[in-house]
Amino acid sequence: MAGGRKREFDKQDALNSAMKVFWKKGFLGASLSDLTQGMGINKPSMYATFGNKEDLFLEATKYYLEHHAKSHTHCLYESGVGLNDRIRNYLVSVVTAQCDSMNPKGCYISLCVAEAAGDCMPDNARAIIDEAGAYAVTLLTELLQQDDEAEALELTQSAAEKALFLVTILHGTASMARAGRTLAELEPMIDYAMLGLNFPLMTCTE
Repeated sequence: MAGGRKREFDKQDALNSAMKVFWKKGFLGASLSDLTQGMGINKPSMYATFGNKEDLFLEATKYYLEHHAKSHTHCLYESGVGLNDRIRNYLVSVVTAQCDSMNPKGCYISLCVAEAAGDCMPDNARAIIDEAGAYAVTLLTELLQQDDEAEALELTQSAAEKALFLVTILHGTASMARAGRTLAELEPMIDYAMLGLNFPLMTCTE
């Protein structure tokens, strides 16, 4: 007896493509036609594999967090690297990704956070964006609260506010990257952000 019909597409490839559509157009702006065309599948296949648009968005957002947002985290905990350089390397890594021509410009989360502020996004979609939006703030807050060098520099004081400051800078660079600003134009903003934390503008790497 013949087995069941094999899926004619790779689920992870299709999910990656859907993520890029949401990244470019947002949840509200991405139509079903945009999604199925970007994924290279038809609507019945999409519904059978991912469910409805909201279900697909939830999976795409989780995929973004695992494969993009979390990919920068290692910069903050690199052994033998000073806190100044670790934070700067993290910010540069994020802004470089925002300007990467291989993906939609800007930040998936930044775009969707703006949409979630309205009343048109479904509750489940809004909840996962709220969670995703808090990821970087929580990550940086914990670093500034727990890192020995941060304590020595008295950065543990108001750590959550400092973390929010840095993430606010990244939301700004995401918007500017989407508007066409280049990495060369945006990278100096990171130096000014470091000054905001009372780090020196330039670091010495001898």
